[in-house]
Amino acid sequence: MSGLVLATLALSVWPAARGDELDEVAAQLPRLKRVFIDKFGGGEGASQLRDMMIASLQRARVFVVTENAERADAVMRGSAEDLVFTDIYQSNESVGARAGVSVGRGATARSRDSASLGAGVSESEGSRIQERKHEASASVRLVNKDGDVIWSTTQESQGAKFRSASADVADKVTRQLLMDMEKARERGAKGGAGSR
Repeated sequence: MSGLVLATLALSVWPAARGDELDEVAAQLPRLKRVFIDKFGGGEGASQLRDMMIASLQRARVFVVTENAERADAVMRGSAEDLVFTDIYQSNESVGARAGVSVGRGATARSRDSASLGAGVSESEGSRIQERKHEASASVRLVNKDGDVIWSTTQESQGAKFRSASADVADKVTRQLLMDMEKARERGAKGGAGSR
């Protein structure tokens, strides 16, 4: 019976301990000082999207973006895709009507009266539209030196009014990171104020 009590006690404590560990990992996000952006997996556009990600994070001045992985507090890893393709929409419509009337009379082979009337109307219309599209997506994560994922996001774009889909994805990732860092700072401030 005491084994059952111990097992129940262990199971009731485990989620709380696990939650504390998750909070501790998430609290590392606002304390990042230096990040290395690893090569992204994916198609041909992944390396270009990585470069745009570096530029976007550098402009945001949240932390130092380094080319030396050993000096980094965390590594950004992930995959990205940048596709340019053509969508083709094709439709054909046709309408047709035909009418015919025939009257005939005959008694012998030589005396035959005949009348015939026929009419036909048809219309056909076709259209073909080709539209060039550009889509980009990225799934990235920040991993600390222990290998724990401290942050992740997935962003997609079909392009913005004045920037490419890749540049828009890089900016969306940066904006999401900034919002999540701010939320983590606020949680840390509330947790620190509550423990005083």
